[in-house]
Amino acid sequence: MVPLTSYLALGAILFCVGLYGVLTKRNLVIVLVSIELMLNAVNINLVAFSSIGPAANVTGQVFTLFTITVAAAEAAVGLAILIALFRNRGTVDSLRQNLMKW
Repeated sequence: MVPLTSYLALGAILFCVGLYGVLTKRNLVIVLVSIELMLNAVNINLVAFSSIGPAANVTGQVFTLFTITVAAAEAAVGLAILIALFRNRGTVDSLRQNLMKW
């Protein structure tokens, strides 16, 4: 049996890699992929915590399914927005996207 600390370490590493990608990359596709990494790190922790304790149950797994559903919807909407931005601007560089600025 794999100890809980291994799952937590894997989740922390994935979350840190995702956070690094969100904070440092300018390509919006890479930012979306990094957000997915962060959500998967949360999913690993939810499943790991739901399997421990005297009353282990499936609550964490149900929350994980909900998170996966939200992540899929976020990816679909995000990619649609990126395609629209690329068609109108010709780039997916986050520094050149200033549509919301006054």
